Amino acid sequence: MTQRSLKQTLLATLALTLAVPALAADPAPTGNPYLTNVPASPGLTLPSLPSILTLPSLPSIPKLPARGTRPYEMSGVVPQDVKAGLIKSVMPLMNMTTRMDLKDMMNLMTIKYKAKPGLTFEEVKASMELRANSLNFKKVGESLMWKDFQAVLGDMAAPRVEVYHYCDIAVGREMLKYAPESVVYMPCRFTIMEDADKNIWVMTLDWDTTWLDSVKGRMGTPDALWDHAVIIRDKMDNIMRAAANGDL
Repeated sequence: MTQRSLKQTLLATLALTLAVPALAADPAPTGNPYLTNVPASPGLTLPSLPSILTLPSLPSIPKLPARGTRPYEMSGVVPQDVKAGLIKSVMPLMNMTTRMDLKDMMNLMTIKYKAKPGLTFEEVKASMELRANSLNFKKVGESLMWKDFQAVLGDMAAPRVEVYHYCDIAVGREMLKYAPESVVYMPCRFTIMEDADKNIWVMTLDWDTTWLDSVKGRMGTPDALWDHAVIIRDKMDNIMRAAANGDL
């Protein structure tokens, strides 16, 4: 299974778990009538895998606060204990079906491209900025984390890592109209980082939304907003590939 298909399966499972109060279990299979007279192989056994549809720990969804319906209208505050309860009930299911730890999760939710050998950090950064500018992505800030490691922590051995903040202002406005809470994910961020072996990587949070295709109605995502999300994701991927290739 590819990393993308694994992630889509994981996120679709999570979305389905949070979107319905309960899932009815399918009737127990009665056996395949076409295999009635076929002798069983004594050397072959199948693993016993519990069905996620029959797990007793599937969470029940509590009554959530009112949803905002007008442009820029905030939805009600979800109590922290409600959020914590939902997450705690879902995480064992995710662990059982994927056997992933936190490090695996971080890697799964990241898109990253290794820069071509021979490119300097500054060349990768310059390519990123040029391509972003050509795609109308406005740079709105940057965080030189490695400088803080040195100045604040006295860590002179940490590799160079910088985070850059970009925004497509038109898409940002539409997102805020639909869900003002989405501002916590803004602006879009790219990271250029040296690893332990001094390889240079370009990374961002994976904004791939195709997994929502497996959920009925895309969890209520408006078509226009869906189109915007796809465009943003494609632009970000374009920018990262250009940076990693040193395109000028």
